Amino acid sequence: MPVKIRLQRKGRTHYSVFSIVAADSRAPRDGRFIEKLGTYNPNTNPATIELSFDRALYWLQQGAQPSETAKAILSYKGVLYMKHLLNGVKKGAFDESEADRRFQVWLKDKQSAIQAKKDKLKNDEKSLKDKKLKDEEKVNEKKAKAIQEKLAAQSKKSEEEVQEEVVEETKKEEVVEETKVEEIVEETKNEGIVEEKKSEEIVEDKNEEVKE
Repeated sequence: MPVKIRLQRKGRTHYSVFSIVAADSRAPRDGRFIEKLGTYNPNTNPATIELSFDRALYWLQQGAQPSETAKAILSYKGVLYMKHLLNGVKKGAFDESEADRRFQVWLKDKQSAIQAKKDKLKNDEKSLKDKKLKDEEKVNEKKAKAIQEKLAAQSKKSEEEVQEEVVEETKKEEVVEETKVEEIVEETKNEGIVEEKKSEEIVEDKNEEVKE
């Protein structure tokens, strides 16, 4: 029975996760499988991979053929490299202790590279957040400045309106004062005319008395 190591889709719409399985190559992609070897979640950064190293290596040694994606995952986790080292042991190129030493060196370098990538992603995320925060502060400052300018303009307009009202009121008061003065002058004139008439009447009366 030809065995294939491949991915079996799980999860939900817009959030796919995959099971890594060893299955009969003739079976449907998401159908029955022989053994589940792990899971693969590409939604995280870096992708989250859980894999049974020994069982995956076993199936490779049994002649199982991985799909392209499964092959990349097995390479990433070092399963293909371990298979290569064990083939070297079979051929007598080196012993198992040397194979294990080489694998541990590779694994240490791999873990360092993964950690460096995680640190870079974390720093990039922090830098992005800081930039976003600064951009928001600039926008808020701009809005606050615009509001202050608007309030200042409204305040200036209010002061001008008050001044205009004062000027208008002053003008009205001046008009009233002028009217009063004119009325007083008119009354004074009228009183003078009355006085003149009275004086003339008195003179006429005296003249009449003299004639008599």
